[in-house]
Amino acid sequence: MPVSDAQKKASVRYLEKLDEVRIRMPKGKKATIQAHAEARSESVNGFINRAIQETMERDNDVPGPSGGRREGDEGGVPNE
Repeated sequence: MPVSDAQKKASVRYLEKLDEVRIRMPKGKKATIQAHAEARSESVNGFINRAIQETMERDNDVPGPSGGRREGDEGGVPNE
């Protein structure tokens, strides 16, 4: 069944609200990620977004090489 014009427009409007990131990884890693996500009833996209979010939260809670600065901090002297 062909996709209607209304559905095409709705898809375009939806995709305009999202950023797209392309990643590359070693051969075979994609299948491993897919299997991991499926085992948890999660989409690959959902798993990757969750993994990124959890890692960022964990990184922001533990001072590391950034000297404890959080994402978005420039680390410079504030303007007065």
